[in-house]
Amino acid sequence: MRDADEPSLDELLMGAARALRRRWATGLGPDLSPHDARALRVIGHHGPTRLGVVADHLRIAPRSATDVVDRLESRGLVHRSPDPADRRAMTVSLTEVGESVLAEVDEARREGAADFFGALSDRERASLATILGRLDPRGPREG
Repeated sequence: MRDADEPSLDELLMGAARALRRRWATGLGPDLSPHDARALRVIGHHGPTRLGVVADHLRIAPRSATDVVDRLESRGLVHRSPDPADRRAMTVSLTEVGESVLAEVDEARREGAADFFGALSDRERASLATILGRLDPRGPREG
C-alpha cells in the first residue's frame, strides 16, 4: 500500500518527463521552440515529405503544420518544392542550414538525455527502457 504523501507512478513519470523536456529545451537556445525542433526532426528524418505526414507525426491539424513549416521556412531551415509524384502537392525538406541546426538539436538532445539518465546505472537504464517500451501503445520503436 502506498503512503498518501508518496507521489503516484503517474506523477513520478510526468515529473521525470517534464524535467527531461526542460533540460532539452534549455539546449535549444532562444531561437527554436521545442515544438519547432520536433517538426524539424520529423522533416529531417522523413523528408522530403508532405505536410500531412508532418502533421501526423506531430499529432496536429494540417493547418497547424502549415504554420510550423511557415515559421521554419521563414528562418531558412526548410524549403517547399513540388511533389514529383503529384504536382498539385508540395513536399518540405531541410535546407543546408536546417540540416546543421537539426544536427545541433539532436546532439543537444543526446547530451541532455545522457546527463539526465546518467543518474541511473546501466542496469537501471536497461530496465527502464524495457518497462517504458511495454507501456508505449505504439510498441517497440527503432533507435
